[in-house]
Amino acid sequence: MKTTFKTLSIAAALAASLGLAGCAANAGSGSSMPMDHGSSGAMSSSMPSASSMPSAGADHNQADIMFAQMMIPHHSQAVEMSDIILAKSDVPAEVTALATKIKGAQAPEIEQMTGWLSGWGAPTAMSDHSGHGMSGMVDDAGIDKLKSATGTEAAKLFLEQMIGHHEGAIDMAQQEIGAGKSPEAVKLGHDIVDAQQAEITQMKQLLAML
Repeated sequence: MKTTFKTLSIAAALAASLGLAGCAANAGSGSSMPMDHGSSGAMSSSMPSASSMPSAGADHNQADIMFAQMMIPHHSQAVEMSDIILAKSDVPAEVTALATKIKGAQAPEIEQMTGWLSGWGAPTAMSDHSGHGMSGMVDDAGIDKLKSATGTEAAKLFLEQMIGHHEGAIDMAQQEIGAGKSPEAVKLGHDIVDAQQAEITQMKQLLAML
């Protein structure tokens, strides 16, 4: 199934979140929101500053809500990309092992963040608006190219796409660390930075070997 992604308006999404508007989405399905295609195949990241975010609760704030709402589809695409590479029989074992590791780490985090949003009374999906979105997301053409690639070509493409994808996740996680209030969400932000930075180093080493 083709997955598409739409750009997300931070300001409009913030307003929607504060009003608890928007519809629920099945974050665990691996599907994500459509996005506009750009020449780079990625989206820019922009989250509100801590000073612009009113408190959303005693144990969390709007930064925590937006972090979870944005990271769920971001993680979902990483799981989808991992599934694509794992379905191929001619990919180097080191790359399939990494894909298995990424999927094993991010799928439970999707469930964790979905649970937070449910507990906070916030929708799991931000409303559909144009504007800024999530950094590192791969566009439709990039996903299709990954699906059709084989062997070493597929491995290289997966690593190149996932490096950019991880860099986008790290950017969002660092913004959560600086602006978030929920201890659990901030901790997840630190975990994402540490784990994905290490994986970026590993992926660059694998690329050099292919």
